[in-house]
Amino acid sequence: MKPSLPAPSSTLSIWHRTTRSFPHLHANRLTTVPTSAKYVIIGSGISGALTAWKLIESGVKGEDILILESREAVSGASGRNAGHIRPNAFGSFPGYAATHGPEQAVKVLENEKSVLENIRKFVEEHDVDCDFRYTNTFDVATSEEQKKSLADAFVSFKAAGGDTSHITVYEGDEAKIKTRAYNALVAYESPAASNHPGKLVQWILNDFISKGGKLWTHCAATKVVSSGSSSSWDVYTVRGTVTAATVVHCTNAYAAYLLPDLSQFITPRRSQVHAFIPRLSLSGEYAMKHTMALRYGNENFFSVNPLNNGTILLGGSGTRTSSDGHSAQELISFDDSLFSERIAKSSTREFTGLCEESAQTPLRHGEGLDHAWTGIIGTTKDKLPLVGPVEGRKDRACSSIFGVELIRFDF
Repeated sequence: MKPSLPAPSSTLSIWHRTTRSFPHLHANRLTTVPTSAKYVIIGSGISGALTAWKLIESGVKGEDILILESREAVSGASGRNAGHIRPNAFGSFPGYAATHGPEQAVKVLENEKSVLENIRKFVEEHDVDCDFRYTNTFDVATSEEQKKSLADAFVSFKAAGGDTSHITVYEGDEAKIKTRAYNALVAYESPAASNHPGKLVQWILNDFISKGGKLWTHCAATKVVSSGSSSSWDVYTVRGTVTAATVVHCTNAYAAYLLPDLSQFITPRRSQVHAFIPRLSLSGEYAMKHTMALRYGNENFFSVNPLNNGTILLGGSGTRTSSDGHSAQELISFDDSLFSERIAKSSTREFTGLCEESAQTPLRHGEGLDHAWTGIIGTTKDKLPLVGPVEGRKDRACSSIFGVELIRFDF
């Protein structure tokens, strides 16, 4: 697929809809970019915002850092997910082990667990208002195929030295009671969290700007080339050119637009999330507190995340194939301006199945599906992010994907 910039008229997620008053949402929307900066970071999501914040924490002056965003602040995947901070406890181990070996696979999953704790620590230390809720999550098998798949993954992960002390297993009726999923065959419980990702990243951006950092929104970077100097780059944007000593690419699925060599390694996949207003059986004292992954097949699952306000989010994998008629190929896209009615109907059926009310019982006005949106996920062939210097460009300047060289990325 030909690389693309983000679609200009994207759907608004629930996170975007509830943070329209963020003062830096359209920062410098009509202003020409500065002519130079020591660091130019492309992308204002969690990777870009946190990289900028960490640079300042390490001693770099805020005024030396410029973040470029092609749309409004936090408009990409960081502002479009299902609100989970959900480590993969063990399920991905076989796939990672097959590609990277058991030892590295264990380290990958240990890192996911540490991310949860680092975010929890960050939110508590800085008193970040982002609806953070530390809770438990369930990996739920709803088919015999998935029951066996999860059991095999659990055994192999533990045999490789993986820590399973934080995982509890429930089977049969106990799994149904614990998860409230009528079709649960087995459920693996582990720690997780729910949060408002838009508010989290906006807090980081706001703090970055308060310390002198610069944010230019609605200002897509269209080209990055050597300036002719051995130590700088020219970053072309829709509102001028800025020369930088270091360029950090935090562009996720859109990375190949500026770095064409990555088009063979990063696939853009459209995922869809739905916000449901619960019925009586899932509200008030009966409100669901835990999150879940309801697994029907290796590429067919629903994520379930109840928010602090009672709204329940259901998301689907961008690669899943199911009765909604969408193939994996159909969902390969850079376009987050559309959503599928068929996937929305599939998610509505899933939500109805979680309710104790009969599917024939009429919904009250305001109950049920409230909103649907899409986001673009960048996936790599080995399912891991690309972090570090861009091959062939390290000799002139550090240019990175999803991170920055020599700076510890705590989460």
